[in-house]
Amino acid sequence: MALPLLPGYSFSRNVGKTKFHKSQHWGFCNNVSMLVGESKPGIGGEPLLGQKMKHKYSVFTKEVGSDAPAWVAFDKQVLSFDAYVEDKVRDTSQENYGIRYYKILFYLEDDTIQVNEPEVRNSGMPQGTFIRRHRISLPPPEDAQFYTVHHFNVNIDIVFYGRTFKIYDCDAFTKNFLKKIGVKLNPPGQCPEDPSMKIWRKKLDCVKRLQPQESSDTLKQFLQYDRKVLRFFCLWDDSASLFGDRRELVLHYFLSDDTIEIIELLAHNSGRDALPFFLQRRKLPKYVNGYVLDKYKLGKSEQEFYKDSDLSLGTTINVWGRKVVLCDCDEFTKTYYKNKYGIENFTPISFKAPLLPKIERKFPPYTGFGSEEDSLCSCIGLVPKPCLHLRNVGKFMEKDSYGNTSGILRFLAKLITKPCANEGRLFIISYFLSDDTISVFEPTERNSVFNFRKFLKRMRVEKPGQEVFKSELSEYIKAEDLYIGAKVNVNGHLFVVFSADEYTLKFMEENSDKFPLSNLELVLEKLKEKISKSGDVRQVFRAADSGLTKKMDCNTFRDIVMTIAAGNLTEQEFVTIARHYRVPDDPCPDVNVLIAMAHEQLKKNSFENFERLICSSVYQDRERKKVLPSKDIKRLCKSFRLPLSNDLLESLLSKFENSDEQINYESFFCALNWRINIMPTQIAKSPLKERDDVLVGMPSPISMKYIDYLKFLKDIYGLEEE
Repeated sequence: MALPLLPGYSFSRNVGKTKFHKSQHWGFCNNVSMLVGESKPGIGGEPLLGQKMKHKYSVFTKEVGSDAPAWVAFDKQVLSFDAYVEDKVRDTSQENYGIRYYKILFYLEDDTIQVNEPEVRNSGMPQGTFIRRHRISLPPPEDAQFYTVHHFNVNIDIVFYGRTFKIYDCDAFTKNFLKKIGVKLNPPGQCPEDPSMKIWRKKLDCVKRLQPQESSDTLKQFLQYDRKVLRFFCLWDDSASLFGDRRELVLHYFLSDDTIEIIELLAHNSGRDALPFFLQRRKLPKYVNGYVLDKYKLGKSEQEFYKDSDLSLGTTINVWGRKVVLCDCDEFTKTYYKNKYGIENFTPISFKAPLLPKIERKFPPYTGFGSEEDSLCSCIGLVPKPCLHLRNVGKFMEKDSYGNTSGILRFLAKLITKPCANEGRLFIISYFLSDDTISVFEPTERNSVFNFRKFLKRMRVEKPGQEVFKSELSEYIKAEDLYIGAKVNVNGHLFVVFSADEYTLKFMEENSDKFPLSNLELVLEKLKEKISKSGDVRQVFRAADSGLTKKMDCNTFRDIVMTIAAGNLTEQEFVTIARHYRVPDDPCPDVNVLIAMAHEQLKKNSFENFERLICSSVYQDRERKKVLPSKDIKRLCKSFRLPLSNDLLESLLSKFENSDEQINYESFFCALNWRINIMPTQIAKSPLKERDDVLVGMPSPISMKYIDYLKFLKDIYGLEEE
């Protein structure tokens, strides 16, 4: 079923469509019958324009067939005419009129016209499509009719909407078409020149190509030397001028395009503005010759620019009137000149300014009010501020206590200051490595006359014998001043150090560069110097070891070594030797001693849950072997909160475990049951007691029972065992 004609429905241009696909204009479009083969009269009985065009355009319709409509025969065929319009120009005294150029396009398929104005750069007027494509009516009084192809010719005037367009020429296709349809072409006219463009062209000719540098093809040079730069260190000595100075510069020569840039090196607090460039990247002329740039380049001379061959150490170049001396260059520059020009001598020229004499800054002496730092701070600024001892944060973070590292050196000292009432009292001197402060306190003893503990609060201690009112800061006691045998003056109280804890001795040995008395190699070298006076050393040590045990009592060993050293060996040096050659004590005490210590701790805490421990062990012993791994027994003790320290518990477990690290839990817990298994009181001192003393800040006297003197003789005198 065919659809009715709808408004806006137009006939499709496909040739294969039937005659029912027609326009709603009753078979007519632009006064042309859509089907050329049909003969239909127009209004008034006159033949339609399409019938006339069929005969006049018959030359072109032969290619598509005699029955093809006009819009098919003339599809994509356009007539092009060149035209111009004279416009009056106002508000200017240079020209009275202006010429605007247009392109008139006539579309043969539907007699539509479009007028375009070619765009002119920087014209200042809107250009482009002047009249969009549509059918244009004739000027009045014939405004009921429209322009056809017969109204166009060359060298005629045509009016579109009251604006007169003067057609002066057309293209070759238009001329050929008009001749074939019987139009007699007029000779082409001449297009006048726009006065404004004429004036503008004169201005362009005056300023055309005024660049002093002519362009050249440098692609090969760019590809070969891209990112390769020569660098020279230069000096511009401007000290002769008023307020002048020596200016240090860096010259960069870019091999890719022979350009130069210069950067100024500014010292800290120089007072000059930090400009990015002393000379921006450009070609640097050798001679500065000024002339007026004009079209004909009158007065211009051949300009020479600096090349890489003009640059060498010691050469003075002209940088726009400034004499710059090339003093040094980098390694790449030296390699470049060596490979290309064969230069071997690159002796630099000293361009650094001589150092000014340093003015010693003297401060007034200490006033006696406040600390020395506070007095010094009042001299630095106008507004006095409290200036406490400046803490070295890096040193504090490194040397402060962390984990098992205390960062505190503890020494046991004896007070030897008169009067005799205070003489012989023992004190603990603690030196804090984080801030170089010292604290002194006295351990409380039972039934002692002196009942106080703190002797000196934590502070820095000045060395004695210094002037009080002076400009320099005072010297304070350092860690290197404390060692065994040293005499320390703490604010007028004289102490002699005779012991130190294990952490302190180990720290001094690890940092033997700061503590030379703990350096074993230096101490042994001192003893080797006395070998000529030692006599038969072997006989002396052999006589002291009557039982041939190959070890010697520490006190006996000390007497012999001090005799050999003849008074040149300090107590700290002897401790260093004794710690290295001592015979290690048995780290594992007797099992009865360990059980006695455990009973003592269990009695104090009233722990009696041994039956529950055995029941829990039986529950975990699924195979009924009456043994469990050591780690399971330790976990059970921790779960029942057995009041024993980790060291004591591990020592007990190691005594009861077999070769497979299994423990008979019944015998283990029965041995710990202090109600059933009563152990005699042990006289031997616990090996863990010394550790407890250290924790409370009391360094124990150095306990070394035996010394391996044979190893000592071998290292010192090279004596082998017989």
